[in-house]
Amino acid sequence: MTVPHAFICGLSGTHLTDEEKLFVDHAEPWGIILFSRNIQDAEQVRALVDEVRALVGRGDMPVLVDQEGGRIQRFKPPLTEQHPPPAAYAGVYAESAEAGLDAARLGARLIAHELKGLHLNVDCLPLLDLAFEGAHQIIGDRSYGVRPADVSAIARAVCEGLLDGGVLPVVKHMPGHGRALADSHHELPRVTASVAELQRTDFAPFRALNDMPLGMTGHVLYTALDPDHPATLSRVVVQDVIRGFIGFDGVLMSDDLSMKALSGSIGHRAEESFAAGCDIALHCNGDLAEMREVALASPRLDGDAERRCHAALGRLRAPQPFDEEAARATVRSLLPVRVA
Repeated sequence: MTVPHAFICGLSGTHLTDEEKLFVDHAEPWGIILFSRNIQDAEQVRALVDEVRALVGRGDMPVLVDQEGGRIQRFKPPLTEQHPPPAAYAGVYAESAEAGLDAARLGARLIAHELKGLHLNVDCLPLLDLAFEGAHQIIGDRSYGVRPADVSAIARAVCEGLLDGGVLPVVKHMPGHGRALADSHHELPRVTASVAELQRTDFAPFRALNDMPLGMTGHVLYTALDPDHPATLSRVVVQDVIRGFIGFDGVLMSDDLSMKALSGSIGHRAEESFAAGCDIALHCNGDLAEMREVALASPRLDGDAERRCHAALGRLRAPQPFDEEAARATVRSLLPVRVA
């Protein structure tokens, strides 16, 4: 079996085109990520995932999705349950830490159960971004709270729920997107807080969960750290903060390279992310021409990146015993308001 290239890509639709089949076969991405455009029904999703894995010859190939609950949930009813936003668990936690952690763990376990049934094995969850007053609402109710200790505790419960269900969590957006005053999908956010303040707040939850297998960068520029490069493309941020102060030694993937916070060609963005120290380039929009650029810029996994990827996949396990209906009833009883 050949070593895959260090990138994750999207797909254009619900079935592989002939060109995509050739691309996946020859470019050998480490993983793929699914969006709403790739989802029709359960049988179709499973067939799509299985076909991609058969093409690359890796049964444990990472297949990712953003299944957070609330606003960001690619799989929707009736295919899956509509899950509450992360902030709902923070509300329970504020009343009772024990109940909040139980709800978060079981909520994530339910998500994992649904994803495993669709043959996925990675969820881009949880966010460790803090909820700052006055910040752009791109994070908003996707955050588990304001205090680093609260966010760390709830997010760890979420990670445990996903891992118990045989799904790898991705902590995001490293080293913190909560202060951003702009949406990085559309423009580059600039954060002017001091290093000491960032270490005390934004970076703290990531440091507390530095043992997680996968992490995703944020396209945020921290003027006190690197006034010229957003985190994804900054060697200072990746090496000194994410690998250094935070102590994260899991697989570090970029956020989507096609987002407008970044400039230059897609291939150049990928090259810069690797130069900064990212292990995996993530490209999401399914544009085949752009995917080819990313593939050309992506090396085969080697060295620390290969070690980290191997270790991450080693965290996959068979789902633990689980009573789905009892878990749903418990989560419903703990959440004061059911989110439609």
